[in-house]
Amino acid sequence: MLYYLLDWLDTMYNVPGFGVFKYITFRAILSIIFSLIISLLIGRRIIDMLRRRLIGEVVRDAKEGPDHGHKKGTPTMGGIILLSAVVVPTLLWGDLENGYVWLILVGTVWMGLIGFIDDYIKVFKKDKRGLKGKFKLAGQILLGLMVGLVMLFHPDFRGSRAHLTQLNIVKADRILQQVGFRTGDELIKVNGETFTEISGSLSYDDLALYRVKRTEKDSSQQEITSEVEILVPQEQRKTVGGELFGPRDRSFIYTTDFPFFKKYVFDYSKVWFLEGVVDEFVLGRVIYLLMVIFIVTAVSNAVNLTDGIDGLAAGTSAIVAAALGLFAYVSGNYIFSNYLHISYIPLSSELLIFVAALVGGCLGFLWWNSYPAQVFMGDTGSLALGGAIGILALMVKKELLIPILCAVFFAESLSVILQVLYFKFQKARKGVEYAREHRLFRMSPLHHHYEKGGMHESKITIRFFIVAMLMAAVAFATLKLR
Repeated sequence: MLYYLLDWLDTMYNVPGFGVFKYITFRAILSIIFSLIISLLIGRRIIDMLRRRLIGEVVRDAKEGPDHGHKKGTPTMGGIILLSAVVVPTLLWGDLENGYVWLILVGTVWMGLIGFIDDYIKVFKKDKRGLKGKFKLAGQILLGLMVGLVMLFHPDFRGSRAHLTQLNIVKADRILQQVGFRTGDELIKVNGETFTEISGSLSYDDLALYRVKRTEKDSSQQEITSEVEILVPQEQRKTVGGELFGPRDRSFIYTTDFPFFKKYVFDYSKVWFLEGVVDEFVLGRVIYLLMVIFIVTAVSNAVNLTDGIDGLAAGTSAIVAAALGLFAYVSGNYIFSNYLHISYIPLSSELLIFVAALVGGCLGFLWWNSYPAQVFMGDTGSLALGGAIGILALMVKKELLIPILCAVFFAESLSVILQVLYFKFQKARKGVEYAREHRLFRMSPLHHHYEKGGMHESKITIRFFIVAMLMAAVAFATLKLR
C-alpha cells in the first residue's frame, strides 16, 4: 500500500529519490526492517496478554520425554506475533496486483488459522490432542488443492516454457515494465498506429514489433523526442513456443527444474504406464495437483514437528526462506535465469518482499523465543511457516530440492516415521515390552533424541542451524553442479 502511494507521488510530482521504491531489492530491505520492528514492538504486548489470559504451554510428563517442566506456563500461540510481522510489511511494500503475493499470503494465513484452532482447543478446551488429525489434514489438503488450481489456471503463473497462446494473457503493463516502457511514452506500431495507454494483452512477439517514442528535456529545458526500439531478447522470442533450456514441453505449469541437470526438466506428465491411455496435458495437471497437495501437507507438518525446543523452528525457517527468496529473485530475472539455466518465471521476483518479511518475522520472533523462551509459537506459527515454505518451493519450481534445502525438517519427519515403523516391527517380532525398550531413537522427533542423550537444547538448536545453512549452500551449489 505504501508502495503505491510513493509510486504515485513519484509519478505525479517527480519527488527526488522516490523512484528507488520501484526496485524490488530496496522494498525487500524495507520489508525486513518493518517486520523486525513489528515483532519487537508488539511482541511484549502479546506475551503479556497471553499471560493474563493464562494461555500457557502444556508440557509432557518427564517420564514421557525430556524434562521441560521449567517451561510449564510459558505463553503459547505466539505465532500471532510472527503472522503479524509477515502479513503487514508484505501488504505495505508488495505489489498487490501480483498473483504470487496474494497466493502466498492466503496460504500462510490459512495454515496459521488451522494452527490457531489447534492451539485454542489445547489451551481453552484442555484437550492435549488439539484439533483432530482428520480435520487438520482436510484443511491442509484443501489449501494444497487451492494452491494447485490457482497455479494451473491463473495467468500470472505462466512462465517461459508456456505456449504462446498461454503467454498472450500475461498483462501487457507488466511486460512493458520489464522491457523499459515508462509513463508518458508512446508506443508506435509497425503500421504507424500510436497510442499511450495499453489495454488488453500483448505477447512477447507482439512487443517486438513496437517502438517507444519518448519526449524528454535536455539541460536547457528544450524538448527532445527520441524513438527507442522495445528490447525483447531474441532468444526469448524464439523460445516462447515451449522450448527453453531443454526439450520441448507442452506446458510450463506441470514441469519443474531438475537438480543436477542443466538441459532437462522434470515433467509430471511422463508416467510411462499411462502413456497413450490418458492425455498427457490432463495427466500432467492431475499429477502436479497431487504433488502440490502432498508438499504443502508434508512441509507444514515437518515444520510443526521441528517446533519442539526453543528457537529451532523459527531460526531454521528463516534460513530456508532466505534461500528460497534468492531462488525467487533469480527466477524472476530473465538475465539471471538464462545464465543459470533455470525456469524463467515472470513476476516471481516479487516474492522477495514476502520472503524478507518472513525472515524478519522469524528473526524478530527469535528475540522472544530464544532460550529460555518467553513465548512459544505453537501450531499457529509452525503450521503457517511450513505452509509458506512449501508454497514458496512450488512457486519457484524448487520442490525437488526440498530434501536438501529443508534437510532439517526432512530429518525430523523421517525420524518420526522410522521410529513408528521400527516400533511396529519389533512389536510384531518380540512383543510390546521389547519394542518399548529397544527403540531406534531415544525419542522422536530427532531433536529430542539428542536431548535424551544429555545435549543441551541450545547446543542442539545452534548445530541444527549450522546444518540448515550448510544444506542451503548445497542447494545453491546445484545451480552449477550440473
